[in-house]
Amino acid sequence: MNFEQILKKLPFIIFLLFIILPMFKNSGFFVIFFIVALILFLKYGKQLKNFDFKNSKDTPFGIKNDSKIININNLNNMKNIKTSITFIVLAIFGLWLFFASIVIVEAGQTGVYSLFGKVRDQELRSGFHLVIPLARITKMSIRTEEYTMSIAQGEGKRYTADAITSLTKEGLSVDLDMTVLYRVEEDRASDIYRTIGLKEDIDEKVIRPTIRTAIRDVIAQYEAKDIYSEERESASSKIADKLISELEPRGIVIEQVLLRNVALPANLATAIQEKLQAEQEAEKYDFILAKEKKEKERKIIEAEGQRDAQKIINESLTQNYLYYLYINDLKSREGTIYVPTNPSTGMPLFRDLGK
Repeated sequence: MNFEQILKKLPFIIFLLFIILPMFKNSGFFVIFFIVALILFLKYGKQLKNFDFKNSKDTPFGIKNDSKIININNLNNMKNIKTSITFIVLAIFGLWLFFASIVIVEAGQTGVYSLFGKVRDQELRSGFHLVIPLARITKMSIRTEEYTMSIAQGEGKRYTADAITSLTKEGLSVDLDMTVLYRVEEDRASDIYRTIGLKEDIDEKVIRPTIRTAIRDVIAQYEAKDIYSEERESASSKIADKLISELEPRGIVIEQVLLRNVALPANLATAIQEKLQAEQEAEKYDFILAKEKKEKERKIIEAEGQRDAQKIINESLTQNYLYYLYINDLKSREGTIYVPTNPSTGMPLFRDLGK
């Protein structure tokens, strides 16, 4: 293919480059390439369109069919066109190299660096980076992620009901809803990408099967009524410990494990609720009995105190002490005449003079 044929196909080549090159690295280059291609088309498109390579008088080289006369002006014009095209191609290639080297890692992400299929153990932190244009940077989220398995349709990661069915200590089947909050450890992102993959792979290959195994191992240690009531927090804590021991060595940090719901067979749930209600009633009556017993003890102690106090008072009320109290009481009774009536006791018979 000679240069004249290339010139004829130049618009198609520009269009092809316009479509293909921006796909290599980054969308910013797409805009710049479009502007450069548009300038090239506006400057030389009309001139190239008017070239008639079959007519020697109009050929860019100025060569006639019946002679070897060269049109110097046309030749100079073609040299200028060739120089301009070369410059523009080099400029486009330089811009591609520049923009292909730029990588921006957003907050909450880390970049995994790979070159020719080999992953390097060197994560790119959030911010601006310059890399080899041929390198591939895969961005991974290091934010807190949530994985839910629920009996409610559409609530979990899968559209269908996705509760975990497990057997209790007594062999009863229960369905459990579980939510796990986790995140990828940034310093281990390259290793996770190499051995597991991206978030979808982490969820399906690691998180989901580990949750199912941990729940079944832990629930088998409890009776159904315990999981349904007071032992739920204990079971949730044991599941969390098991997930941490399994996943954190692989670079996945477990932040929280929520055992949200325990669904028992209907008849068993009713029986447990009735039993719990009966236990609550029994506890209520025990409380009332204990209260009455305490009240009885209080009254006994109060009566004994009154009896002892009366005994002390009776023992202290001697004849002389009563006389003393009586005489002190007489001081406040003015207008009353007291007449002794019992010489042996000295106790008076008194009368109110006002009456």
